Parts: sequence; C-alpha cells; structure tokens
Amino acid sequence: MAAALIERCQIQPSPDTVAELTLPLLHFDITWLYFHPVQRLLFFDLPCSRTHFLDSIVPQLKESLLRTLNHFLPLAGNIVHPINAGRPFSRFVVGDSVTLTIAECSKNYKHLTRNHARSADEFYACVPQLPPARHAPDAVVLPVLALQVTLFPEHGLCLGFTNHHAIGDASTIVRFIKAWASVNRFGGDSKLIDEKSLPFYDRTAVADPAGLDSVYWDLVKRSRSVEPRQFTFPLNKVRATFVITREDVEKLKAFVLTRRPEMHITAFTMTCALVWVCLVKAETGAVAPDEPEYFGFAADCRGRLNPPLPATYFGNCLAFVKAQSTHGLLKGREGFLIAAESLGLAIQKSVYSEKGILDGAENWPVDFRKMLGKRLFGVAGSPRFDLYDADYGWGRPRKFESASIDRDTSMSLCKSRDYEDGLEFALSRPKKKLDAFAAVFTQTLRNL
Repeated sequence: MAAALIERCQIQPSPDTVAELTLPLLHFDITWLYFHPVQRLLFFDLPCSRTHFLDSIVPQLKESLLRTLNHFLPLAGNIVHPINAGRPFSRFVVGDSVTLTIAECSKNYKHLTRNHARSADEFYACVPQLPPARHAPDAVVLPVLALQVTLFPEHGLCLGFTNHHAIGDASTIVRFIKAWASVNRFGGDSKLIDEKSLPFYDRTAVADPAGLDSVYWDLVKRSRSVEPRQFTFPLNKVRATFVITREDVEKLKAFVLTRRPEMHITAFTMTCALVWVCLVKAETGAVAPDEPEYFGFAADCRGRLNPPLPATYFGNCLAFVKAQSTHGLLKGREGFLIAAESLGLAIQKSVYSEKGILDGAENWPVDFRKMLGKRLFGVAGSPRFDLYDADYGWGRPRKFESASIDRDTSMSLCKSRDYEDGLEFALSRPKKKLDAFAAVFTQTLRNL
C-alpha cells in the first residue's frame, strides 16, 4: 500500500506576502469542522525517468507551489479550534507551510488509471496524510492541506491533495489546484492576475441576518473530537468509474419530460436519479418497502446569496439539499421517475426557493444528523468543477479519483474526460455490492 518515500519537505509562502491573515470560520465553514478530510488524486501520463523527475519536475513543482501559495495563504496556515471560549478561525502567520511529500510507486499505473473495479486500498500509496493536530494550552491547531507527488517510473505521476473541509469547499480547492497548474505550466502567476482568478477573502461580504454563525456553533461545538478518525486497512472495498454519455443523458431527459414536462431537469439530476435508483434495485438485503431512502448533496450558493458573492470567494459556501423517497417506491417500476422527481423537487424547494437559498438553514445541521445511520446516499463533486482541465504542462490528467468516497456512501461526480458533454461517476463498495450495481446500471442503460 505504501509508496517509497523520497523526500518530505515544507513549502512556505514568501515571507514578504503578509505577516498574518486571520479569517473567522462562518456557519458555512463550521458545518464541516468535524467532517473527514477530502482526498483527491490526479494521474498524469508522463513517461519520465526517476532522474528527470527529481532534477526537473520536482524543483519546478516546488517553485510553482510556493508562488501559488502566496495567493492562497490560508492553505499554508491552520484552523485554530479554541478549547474553552470563542469560535474557530483560520490563521496564517509567516513561517507556516504546507507539507509536500515526494514518493515513488511500483504499482501498475495503467491498472490504477482505468475505469474497471480496483481495490480501494491500492490508491493510498498516493494519498497524502494531513499532519497531526497540535495541542496548545488553549486551543487545538489543525493543519488544513497536505500534498504528494508520486512517480510511477516511465509511466506517469500522481498529484495527491488532502484538505480539511472547513478551510474550503470544492470550488475553493479546485481553484487552487488549477491555479497551481497554471503557474507550473506558464512559469509564473501573471495569468492568474490577468484573469482575475485570485481568491476573494472578505468575510464581511457574507451577510448573516439570521445569526447562523452563532446558531451553528452552539449546535456543533464540542460535539466530538476535532481530530479526524484514522482509516484502518484493509478497507474491503473496490472502486470503479462509470460513464454516462450525452446521448444517455438526452434519453433520460426525454423519458422524464414525456411524463413530467414541468420538472426541473439537468444532466446532474438525471445522473443522480439513475445511480440512486440502480443502487436501490441492486440491494440484496432485506429492506422494508416503507424504509426511507435519502439523497443528500451540497449546492454552491455564492451567486444566490443576497448580496451575491464573487465566484472566487475563498472558503465554504454550500447549501444543504435533501431528497427523500422510500425503498419500495424506488425499487418499483417507476423508480427512476420517482427518484428524478424527488431530486427535482428538492432542488426547486431549496436552490430556487422564492425565500432565498438559505431558507430553513438554521435546521440544516439537525436535519443532517437525523439521517446519520439511515439509508443515506450522496454525491461529492460536481460537473461544474472540471479537474480534467488542470494542465500542469504535461497535458490533461489521465484520471481523476476521489479517495474520500471510501469513507462514506457517496459517489464522486465530474465531467467525463473522453466524452464531450458526458459525465463520469465513481463508487466505492464491497465487491459483491459493486458488481450487483454494475449489472443493474448496465442493464438500465441498455433498456433506455
């Protein structure tokens, strides 16, 4: 499982940036304070030698990372979690750094970067671990980002990203990944500045008339250990990637529109509904027909706040969306239609609510807790954030993997690498369950 360690170093932003940058954690961030770390992997075809890797690629990556972190200082800092009084905050001070691990792996690169089922354990050779929390007399200090570059000699390399979710959502982290790619590819940050893609840090721009910051903190503080739970191996799971083409999506949309012409229909809802219902239909255990089935996901709400936030806002800015049905309905003949309708209504009621996207937000943490331990499925990622665009100068990534889905029952979702306007999703499940899903999914698409 482990890769051979070559070097572990600390990359510090330039000392002449700012002496200190402190950002309060808002209710959007507090929601994710006790969530597991988010782990992403990007594989690149790059048939180079170990010598070229160490002499050329690694020094360039270190330099471009330093330049990128100069604009993303909170990622080099920490989250400070007070023990007795006060709310958590993000703080960067000069001297803070990001851990960058350089490693070499002898695993089969082509095997790891294909879509077929592979042991989930195999990917952790490339996944960086966040440094452990540091305990001060009055606070717990949590590093927020760890990076790893893993060479597969003469085949390619993998960039691994692990971040604490409370520091930023997918929009924030993907912007950082693409910024680093741009700086590495073009040899500087002028393109970032010209395109006005630098992060926006002003937390006072986030209106909070309902006092959600205090409400959320009162709900979650000291509810559990702030330190993430460590994985135990073997995971006894396999992961596989499935593709839905534009033609598949259009057929699904046409099927739904002929029966529910008024419904909110997107490629996202069609894909989520299809995966949700296929998972239910592939269930082999005894589940009561009236057992609730939940589908939860987060929606970026930067542009839907009043006043709206810029797309480059740094941090978390997510609304909680929940669809609900029953096992019997989803497993029945109209299962796909019911799943699509449930998701469409949930989006209509929350994202497009006339009262605003934060209507009912004071109840989100409680609503989410009520679903824990129940039949809950969700989605991590979005087709809006295309990591296959992250070109570090070696061409487009060969494969994206979300290692985080090994920790829960979510699927990862992103744009397809190889099919225009297509989507790809990945699942991590025990082998029997994944095989059962794959059979139902293939048959369902064939019957469209």
